[in-house]
Amino acid sequence: MKLWLIRHAKSDWSVPGLSDFARPLNARGLRDAPRMQAWLARQPDAASWIWSSDAARARATADWVAAGFASAEPQLVLDHRLYLADPDTLLGVLRETPASERSIALVAHNPGLTDLVNRLAGSAVIDNLPTFGVACFEVGDAWVDLRFGGARLETFISPKRLGDDTE
Repeated sequence: MKLWLIRHAKSDWSVPGLSDFARPLNARGLRDAPRMQAWLARQPDAASWIWSSDAARARATADWVAAGFASAEPQLVLDHRLYLADPDTLLGVLRETPASERSIALVAHNPGLTDLVNRLAGSAVIDNLPTFGVACFEVGDAWVDLRFGGARLETFISPKRLGDDTE
């Protein structure tokens, strides 16, 4: 089974008085999104279930992720518990994934996502999951049995690592 952990794209801090929850993507986030969508579209094991924080920047990113995984006709599920969640909360939500799903994605926020990546891997495999960064894991257990240290990191990519081309 595959688990795609994805941090939301770069968000806009320039609007005075706008709540953190309502922040949209900024110009860089909007530039990175189609490139990451195209990369996701070329990956095997497209996610058919996408969990996402309901914050504006995560929802917008999740739409790009869903378009990237369009071949799997993914179900997008917004969940407020994922907004700025810690690794334990993120893991708890992932465990609620229907057993029939073989490849899923989670779109959320740091620092929880970076911590989750490292805890799932069982060691510090990354320093930071950057904006629109993707960490893909191989998971052997049923979603309900997912545990820290119980997954193997297969892929780690970000817009910067992708470079100027989408290959």
